[in-house]
Parts: sequence; structure tokens; C-alpha cells
Amino acid sequence: MTDASAPPETTDSDPHRWLEEVESPEAMAWVASRSTAAEDRLRSHPRYASLHAGLQEALEAPDRIPLVGQVGEHLYGFWTDADHPRGVWRRTTWESYRAPDPEWEVLLDVDALAREEDVPWAWQGASVLRPTQDRALVHLSRGGSDAGTTRELDLTTLQWVPAPEGFTKGEAKGRLAWRDRDHVYLTTAADPTGATRSGYPRTVRLWRRGTPVEQAQVVHTVGEDDLGLFVEHDQELGRTLLRRAVAFYASETMVLTDHGPVTLPVPTSADVSVHQDHVALRLREDWTPADGAGTWTQGSLLVAPLDDVLRGDADWSAVFVPDERSALVDLTWTASHLVTTALVDVRHTVQVHSPAPDGAWTAEDLTGALDVGLRTVSVSAVEAHRSEDLWVVTTGFLEPMELSVAHLGAGGHGTVLETLKAAPARFDATGLEVSQHWASSADGTRVPYWQVGPADLPLDGTTPTVLHGYGGFEHALTPAYDPVVGRAWLASGHVHVVAGIRGGGEFGPRWHRAALGPERHRAYEDFVAVARDLVSRGVTSVERLGCTGRSNGGLLVGNMLTGYPEDFGAVVCQVPLLDMRRYHLLLAGASWTAEYGDPDDPAQWEWLRTYSPYQRFDPSRPTPAVYLATSTRDDRVHPGHARKMAALLEEHGRDVTYWENTEGGHGGASTAAQWATWHALAWAFLHERLAG
Repeated sequence: MTDASAPPETTDSDPHRWLEEVESPEAMAWVASRSTAAEDRLRSHPRYASLHAGLQEALEAPDRIPLVGQVGEHLYGFWTDADHPRGVWRRTTWESYRAPDPEWEVLLDVDALAREEDVPWAWQGASVLRPTQDRALVHLSRGGSDAGTTRELDLTTLQWVPAPEGFTKGEAKGRLAWRDRDHVYLTTAADPTGATRSGYPRTVRLWRRGTPVEQAQVVHTVGEDDLGLFVEHDQELGRTLLRRAVAFYASETMVLTDHGPVTLPVPTSADVSVHQDHVALRLREDWTPADGAGTWTQGSLLVAPLDDVLRGDADWSAVFVPDERSALVDLTWTASHLVTTALVDVRHTVQVHSPAPDGAWTAEDLTGALDVGLRTVSVSAVEAHRSEDLWVVTTGFLEPMELSVAHLGAGGHGTVLETLKAAPARFDATGLEVSQHWASSADGTRVPYWQVGPADLPLDGTTPTVLHGYGGFEHALTPAYDPVVGRAWLASGHVHVVAGIRGGGEFGPRWHRAALGPERHRAYEDFVAVARDLVSRGVTSVERLGCTGRSNGGLLVGNMLTGYPEDFGAVVCQVPLLDMRRYHLLLAGASWTAEYGDPDDPAQWEWLRTYSPYQRFDPSRPTPAVYLATSTRDDRVHPGHARKMAALLEEHGRDVTYWENTEGGHGGASTAAQWATWHALAWAFLHERLAG
């Protein structure tokens, strides 16, 4: 029997590198011993049983809103519940969906398939063939990993279409995408041309029905050093776009023509959206077009006719230009309009933009009509080519999700909002309030944060408080109803805080770029500034203050653990990056060098080492109690990060609790029961360490 406490011999300077061997017997024995110990202790906490039961009940509640998307005359959606923990893909009609209890036609039962094939399948999505809607490409993954498979499903017989007639992609990162009934585009990291260094497909092929996949025609290939090559096909217009991702924030958009791909002459740093005969361009950097007519500022959204862009003589119109308080969040197209969502002081606004006959664009504010308030609003087209309708989803820290459809009038005038579904409350919010505050970072920058807790909070430092953050990849944290936080923490009269630190997208590209590469420390200074503001305001005290973060947020709280240990009483660090010396060599890590830097470059390693928690650990400094969690099936952020950090802390006798789920991918879990365990263990740890 393997001794879990005795690692294999290693010649590397890192004595814990053997834990990077994801499924080696030695590593899995180490994982099992730590995970068992964590479960034994935390499941004995007085709150654990009620936490787990309450969280699973909320996650499986039958009165959750069934979100859907329209294809033809049907509304399609994926649903999980207590009887179907892995889920069912199903569809209904508009008439039925408007009813309190819609009638559903089940197209695929993932649980039944998992039992039949003895594989823990997890849903990754599906694409329905248009206009016939009689076939679908179904995407599944083993245990929730990013690498997945695709199969063709006959929607009239509800049977898989067998090879060689049917399309099937083996297990790898990549997808199949419809071109027409008898052709699909194939991207796979298992292509004979190989994968990129980041592990993504580098070749797009066109595959004809009934022919061996080996005969699929190469459409385009990119280099190994690119991040990847991706394909989008508009079945309505018959137009194919190729996206060559050069790096995480640099890409080329190509229109596929009879003569091959034609690259749009726009900045590679910009986000490109092509709809019907228009191109929308969201700038990450200031840009002066070739005609020299002027310079557009970063964060602006520009629109021009596609044909003009392809010719290189586009006259761009600005439909959104940010100021110091605002940032574009998202955009969606209807048949005649461009609808944008923006943040102003981290509060959502919505505008509909319409082209005028003279080529100009008009704007109409929909924020009031959609009754946004302090909630987060997400809008998306119901059918982008055929309808002016929008799906509208709203949610707030204390307001459960609502789903509506907005019927846009001309130019946005006369918009009618039809509420379709409203989720009930999942926790008692009586006496709770939401407030927005601002902390001052080390360089004087004002950092926003949301505080949720009792309205009559005693400002005496006694309230257990959890601070959550992310601060990366231009992702903004905004109000959202979370039954997990509500039941596990707020219901106990505690405080939950969400910080909008630099590196995120709360104020657009400038806020993100302010914490890239050598400036990454700004994100961590922002986060600890919020922590100290909470203490100085009397909301909590250091010993009652914890922090949580996942993925890049795990890197964030890892830096609190090793860089600011005196400011926190407990740390929850999940699916994290922690070893920044080797992150680019592990799984998808190479794709993030644009965010963090390249450790193989000595000059860049000099700044990277200052925020690499694994290397930054100082045995002479104390560390707060830490809970580390990851997934064996995470093929995006390597589980070795969390494993090695736990081993390092153990080596120095620190208070570390480690737990690893053997399923779940980067999300951490695959079913409601797994999710309940994932969350209940972490929140039991926080109750144990912060609330006594």
C-alpha cells in the first residue's frame, strides 16, 4: 500500500511537484487522506447538516425559473432537479411556457445516458439545425471538464444518429458547429495538426456527412503559439466567421469567402460583433482609424457597415463612449436594433440604439422602462434575425431573479415589458439592507464595494463578515441573488461584501488594464483596502473577517494569505492559481500570459514572483486559517496549484484544510448534491473560524 505521507523522489527544486500528477496513485492517496479529514471535521460542525440540506433544497427547487432560448416555434432549455441531478434537455411552446406549469417534451435525459454508459456525463449545451429543427448537435463532458464530446441527435426519433451517417466528435477541447444539414465545422484539440500550447484547437475543418472524419477538409490553421482558432456560423445568413485568438486579449476576425478567409481590418485588441450587415467594435485601447479622422477612446463601442469595413473605408459611428464613471458591459442585436448594457458607478443601465436613414444612430434609454433599480440586468435577443424582442433577466442581492420579455417599439419607443416568471425568495431577507461604499486604495484610487447585512448592524466590530472578490479578466462583480450566501451566511445575521477591485470590469478597460502584469499588486491593494475599511467602520474585526475567491479570485485570496495575513481571520481559496512560476505550463495556463505575464522572461518573473502565493509564502509570518478546494477533473486551472499550496502550508505546521472533489471540472461540481457539499464545507469552515 502507498504511504500517502511519503512523496515520491523528485529531483526538482519544488519538493511538491509530484502532486501535479493529477491521477497518480501517490497523488490521489494524498488527496483522499486530506479530503477525508476535512469532511470528517467539517461535517461534524453543528451547522453542516442544515447547511447541506438547505443548499441542496434551494439548488433543486422545482419553482426555479426555467430559462430558455427560442429556435423556430419552440423554446429549448436545460433543467436539473432532485430526480434528474445531471439534467434533462427539453422544449416547449410559447403558449405553454407562459402558463404557471409548462408542459415539456424531454429530448435527452443525461442521467439515463450516464447510467446506460456508466460515464458521469455533464451537459455542455446543444445546437439545433435551422431551419428544419429536426437534428441537434449535443455537447457533453466527462465529469464537467472543459474537454468534451459531441453527438448528433435526431429530434424526431430522439435517437442518436449512428456513424457513419451521424456526426460525432471524440473527447477533446473543441466543438462541432452546423454549416448546413450535410456539413459541420469541426474544431478539436485532437486534430492531426495538434493543439496550441494553451491546449485549444488550431485547425477548423469542414466535414461532409457520411465521409470519414479523416477526409474533413482543412479550412484554416493557426500557429501553435496562438491561443486557438474558433468558428461561428450564422445559419440564417449562411455566413461563417473564424476567430483567430492570438492571445487572450488579441484576436483576428475573419469572414470566410469563396476565396478563403478575409480578415477585418480592425484592432486585434477589440471585441468584434458581426450582425447582418453591421460590425460593432468594442475598443480595449484608444484607436485612430487609418483615415485619421480622429481617435476613439478605449471602452467605446463603434458601429459601421460590414461591406465598408471589408473594403477598409468604414465611417465608424460611436454608439457608446465611456466617462470616468461608466463602462460598457454587454451588447445584443435584435432584427433592427443594437441594445447595450452599461455600468454607471457599478449600477446597470440599458439603451437601445437604432440606425437612421442617413447612417446616424439614435439612442433611447430603457433603464426606467425595465425597472432596473439597484439590480443587475441581463438582456439578450429572443431571435436576433426575426424579432425585436429581448429576454430580460433581473436579479439583486435581496431580490430573486425575474424573467421578462421586452417588446421593443421603433427606436425603443413604446417598449412593452411582459413579466414571464418570478422566482420566490430562498431566504428570509427581513431586516437586511444593501449599501454601496467606497474605500481608498494605497495609491488613493476609490474602490467600490457592496455591503449586504442587517440594517441595524452594530458598528462595534463583532459581526462575522465575508469579503468576496475577483479582480481579473475585465469581469465585473454586480448585485446577484445567491441562495447559497443567503442561507449559509446572511440568514445568521452576518455580513457579506463584494468588492469591485481593479483588474475587473467595473469601470471598463481602464479599470482592467490598471492591474495587468507588473501592476497586478493594485488589485490586491484594492482588496485589502476594502478589508481595512470594513474594520475601520466597525462593521467587523480582523479575527471575524474572512475572504473568499475562486479561480483568479483564488489567486487574489492566496495573496491575502501570504501578503496580508494580518488582515484576515480566515481564507477560502477555491480552484485557484497559486504557483505563478509554473502556471503557464499547466493545462490552459499559457493562454493567460497576457493577463499576468510570462514567468520564463526573467524581467517579467521579477514582478510575477511578488504576487505568486506559492513562492511568496514566508515561514516567519503567520497565516490565517485557510480552506483550499479544487477538482480532480478541472482541466482549466490545474489542481496542482491547490494541492501544492496545502502541502507547503502543512510542511510548516499551518492551519490548512484541504478538500478535492473528484468530479466537477473548473466549476467544482456537477450535480446539485455535489454543489451542496462544495458550498456547505466552505461555509461550515467560515462559521467555524469566524463565528465560533
